[in-house]
Amino acid sequence: MKKVKRILAAAGAVLLLLLYASTLVCALSSSENFMNLLMVSIYATVIIPVLLWAYTLIYKLVHKSSEEDAEQKEPPQGQGK
Repeated sequence: MKKVKRILAAAGAVLLLLLYASTLVCALSSSENFMNLLMVSIYATVIIPVLLWAYTLIYKLVHKSSEEDAEQKEPPQGQGK
């Protein structure tokens, strides 16, 4: 599971770097179409990390309650017969 998290984190970092690069390219060009692409790139640079943060927060909250339920169902360890 930790390998998957690391791979996803690396992919997210690469995605953000590509978004920053595209923002820079769009900002330096003078075409009318690039202005629309610049706005989309800036929007995605802000929204994608916020959504990822929200998804991970919700995931932790949902799985925290399921882990607590599993702990309550298990008998206490260390008590013999």
